[in-house]
Amino acid sequence: MIIPPVTCKIPNIKCSVSNPLPILHKSYQPGDLVIAGIMSQIYIFFNSIDFQTCPSNDLFDDMVQFSPSWTYRASLELLSTYGRYIPNYKCDLQNNPVAVIGGSNSEVCLHMATILSIYKIPQLIYGSAPVGKMKTEAAFYQQMFPNIDHQYEGILKLLLHFRWTWTGVLTVNDENGDRFIQSVVPKFILRGICFDFIERFPTITYSSGFTDMVTDGLKTFNIAMRSTVNVLLIHGEIDTMPLLRAFPDMSKYEDIPMKAKGKVWIMTIQMDFTSLPFQGDQDIDFLHGALSFAIHSEEVLGFQEFFQTRNAILEKEDGFMKVYWEKAFECYFPDSEGNMQDGNICTGEEKLETLPGSIFHTSMTGHSYSIYNAVYAVAHALHDAHSSQFKFRTIMDGGWLKFWNQQVWKLSHLVRSSIFNNSAGEKVYFNQNGELESAFDIMNWVTFANQSILQVRVGRIDPQARSGKQFTIHEDAIVWPSRFNQALPLSLCNDKCHLGYSRTKKEGEPFCCYDCLPCPEGKISNQKDMDDCLQCPEDQYPNHAQDSCIPKVITFLSYEEALGMTLAILALSFTFIAALVLGIFVKHQDTPIVKANNRNLTYTLLIFLLLSFLCALLFIGQPKTLTCLLRQTAFGIIFTVAVSCVLAKTTIVVLAFMATMPGSRMRKWLGKRLAVSIVLGSSLIQTTICTVWLSTSTPFPDFNMHSVVEEIILECNEGSVTMFYCVLGFMGLLATVSFCVAFLARKLPDSFNEAKFITFSMLVFCSVWLTFVPTYLSTRGKYMVAVEIFSILASSAGLLSCIFSPKLYIIVLRPELNNKEQLRRTKQ
Repeated sequence: MIIPPVTCKIPNIKCSVSNPLPILHKSYQPGDLVIAGIMSQIYIFFNSIDFQTCPSNDLFDDMVQFSPSWTYRASLELLSTYGRYIPNYKCDLQNNPVAVIGGSNSEVCLHMATILSIYKIPQLIYGSAPVGKMKTEAAFYQQMFPNIDHQYEGILKLLLHFRWTWTGVLTVNDENGDRFIQSVVPKFILRGICFDFIERFPTITYSSGFTDMVTDGLKTFNIAMRSTVNVLLIHGEIDTMPLLRAFPDMSKYEDIPMKAKGKVWIMTIQMDFTSLPFQGDQDIDFLHGALSFAIHSEEVLGFQEFFQTRNAILEKEDGFMKVYWEKAFECYFPDSEGNMQDGNICTGEEKLETLPGSIFHTSMTGHSYSIYNAVYAVAHALHDAHSSQFKFRTIMDGGWLKFWNQQVWKLSHLVRSSIFNNSAGEKVYFNQNGELESAFDIMNWVTFANQSILQVRVGRIDPQARSGKQFTIHEDAIVWPSRFNQALPLSLCNDKCHLGYSRTKKEGEPFCCYDCLPCPEGKISNQKDMDDCLQCPEDQYPNHAQDSCIPKVITFLSYEEALGMTLAILALSFTFIAALVLGIFVKHQDTPIVKANNRNLTYTLLIFLLLSFLCALLFIGQPKTLTCLLRQTAFGIIFTVAVSCVLAKTTIVVLAFMATMPGSRMRKWLGKRLAVSIVLGSSLIQTTICTVWLSTSTPFPDFNMHSVVEEIILECNEGSVTMFYCVLGFMGLLATVSFCVAFLARKLPDSFNEAKFITFSMLVFCSVWLTFVPTYLSTRGKYMVAVEIFSILASSAGLLSCIFSPKLYIIVLRPELNNKEQLRRTKQ
């Protein structure tokens, strides 16, 4: 990181900042896990001349690490005499720090605060805040870092926006990683994000644990690369990137499929692109198409010109610049004694802009921008302190510096309350918790063959924006990994369920892994990945694919359709035949065959058979209130009269035969009274049943939404199914009695004996209506009406044909048999 110079607003005070970049490196053998990182710390001192950095020290061991011991030591050095490390002793009034800017790693901030907070020294943190900070320490924190929860909400919105529900997590193995897993991951799960794996980066340890570290790293890398997820969330720190860059090299030495180039890496704001010089030749193509979060930053005027003037020889006070220069350009400077080493000698004329993008960024990073704002925040706070009235009274006594040495803790409040615009024109201020109020940028990483990296801003998370504008993303500007051929990557446990299917949980798998099952009959799914199928409205039904609802057609048995027309023609035809038979019988009413077995019963039976055929027409056409009232009641009464006439005729035949026996008393039962009693009694009972039916549960026109899937049936609701079957049951009882009586009289000797024909007619009648019940119950819609019409016509036609066709044969074709001599001859 390089920070341009800051101009103070304090009279006669020159301000300058240089930032150390210790490049930590250990030689390694092929196959070793590369462990590397960059530690960046700026400690700002205040005196009458300069802001200065702390003196350079050997702050690294053979292994790269952010060691607590070195952080404690560096913090104590700030409190000691310049150049003399005597903990807790200060032998002069010079180089007294009034603020410390530190960070890059939450552990560094935490260990730094342990020492500096005791002395109430204000601290500006440009990395993520430490997890375990206490209230006493927090009072001296100013975070150049927005509330981290906003970042996590942004990551969640990003995953949901692209529907990346199947992800993996790699996190640092520290308290920040624990907090992320325990607090953030459950929130993601509640919003529909599930994780194939949650793994930790190997812990950087001393060389004694190097083997275990490599083993853990290989295990983690193997899990990540073999996973089916296409999106990986990297929750790390700034020192995580060099470790992440080491992952692709592992595939060269282990049997691990190299799929890193085909995955979308989502990196948190705590990370930044850092690398080691020996990583300059490593492939960075696996970062192509990655997405990262960064503190919102603007281009700082003069920054490009500033970093091009950096020179390790001229800037001798910058202790880390020399170290970085040697590592970056792979050269060395002779030591103070002129000792030479093998290799290239650094001339100081090397240019930072010539370094590969994988080694040195030529643009200001988010962390650098935070440090830049931190320096400005301290400068503005000091300016405000210098301008206050009580400071002037102190200066008059010549004790301004001495006063600040004693009151430096008050600077925290001034920094927290400062509001200013930096040189980039951006407003900088803190909230009541000491956190920088700022937005987050979503950056898209584009890599090139020359090892350079371009970070393109493709989105933004702005908690201060109005509702609906807090999250923005420009999909068309995003460059995806090459594997996806610039199509939106999908990251799902399995393919989405298509329309017409719903998903069901797989046992033993994460909740976003599921099977797809077809929607049950009558339901649809009109979106992909529906948890359950939807029921269509009552007036609609599912289409064949079960992905949409179609309006149902209102239907009824009409005269216009073939079935209704056919039944109407049959009804009218049978009515004509019945009328014709009645006419023939009336014409030949004085003949013996007509007079036999009660001529009036014959006429009554024919009339009601004719009415039964016409009754069928009530069932055809659009149901209305009147037709619904008459349908079943007229049918029941008409058929009752007809069947009771048959019963009366059968009874008279039996009684007439019994009356011819010597000494029989049956003669007194013969005559019209018996027939009238049977017909009127039966009709009265059926009429009573129908009256009760109409008075208690009146039939009415109704829309049947459910019997037929694709149709709305306009039908007559019977009101009471029980009463309907009572009507049918009474008719069945009469028919059964008639059949039994006729069956007993079938062998009585008489030329005009109707018992045989009545037996057969009742057999046909009962068969039709016994078949009607199951058929009626198994059909739906208008076909139920058609079944009832067919049963009415078939049973009536059976009575008409079986009873009257033999008589018509004699009357029309064999009139010679229609005489009394034939009757007497038969009786003899």
